[in-house]
Amino acid sequence: MKLLILDAGHCLSLALAREASRRADTELVIEQGTTITSSRLEAIAPDAVIIPPLAHPLNMAPADVTAHADAVDLCLDACQSQDVALIWCVSDQLYEDGLDVPIDEHVVPAPRDDSLRRLVQTGDRVRAEFQRHLIVRLGPLFALEGSHAWLNDIIDNLVLGKAVRAAEDVIFCPTSADAVAMALIGMLQQQVSGAEAWGAYHLAGTEPVSAFTFTSMVRTQLLTHLEGRGEQITLGEVQPLKHHHDAKLRRVLNCRRVLDVFGVHQKPWRLEAGRMLDAWCLTRENNRVSDTGASA
Repeated sequence: MKLLILDAGHCLSLALAREASRRADTELVIEQGTTITSSRLEAIAPDAVIIPPLAHPLNMAPADVTAHADAVDLCLDACQSQDVALIWCVSDQLYEDGLDVPIDEHVVPAPRDDSLRRLVQTGDRVRAEFQRHLIVRLGPLFALEGSHAWLNDIIDNLVLGKAVRAAEDVIFCPTSADAVAMALIGMLQQQVSGAEAWGAYHLAGTEPVSAFTFTSMVRTQLLTHLEGRGEQITLGEVQPLKHHHDAKLRRVLNCRRVLDVFGVHQKPWRLEAGRMLDAWCLTRENNRVSDTGASA
């Protein structure tokens, strides 16, 4: 199976590259840009094109969100012309106002924000015009490297002693970029083998939490990891933010369909974050050893 991945520096693109490198059944071609032409698509001849998400479109300039939607529209045109499957990952922030219950796939986002509505319009067009698509709605992504990685920024600021501010009244399911990469490749392997299960799917980590709780857990585990390695460091504090004064806003994705159709299980975000913190601390320790050896 050959996959074309757009936006080379995105944390999901990097995770897809790592996952593909561990497999003998998946070939990746990764493009720097966020769009593709029909002629380029014909030359590469992939089985599918994957477009990583805007992780936090509510916090971005409207022009940047609109530009992303325009790029997806162009990708759709190219995929239609070459009959290549289009996989577009989108943020759970499209459900701007959330729901009190877990959100099923059939619930099409209806945001009030103009730029978010532009993304929904593109999604409507994908669903209406091209059967061979997957729209994969994701909880907030986290990773150690790449754009939209979130976790790396939290760690960097904490280690520098800077305060990290995080909302405590928005509830969601943090989602490991590595887990998404593994799931996407597994889903597409089944599609290439004839599953033909196109449509919208939800994919997120287990256990709904607030950004404040997630960030606080990262701080606690990071401190434990560093102290366990004999490193004493004063980390920055985590400060709660409130955006909704009356009630907590919940964006919890129901991921039952991806399990029923593809057998993809949700990954516990606590375990994924713990694994990444292990990797970060090991890299930090190795760098310290290398610096000590070089100075000696």
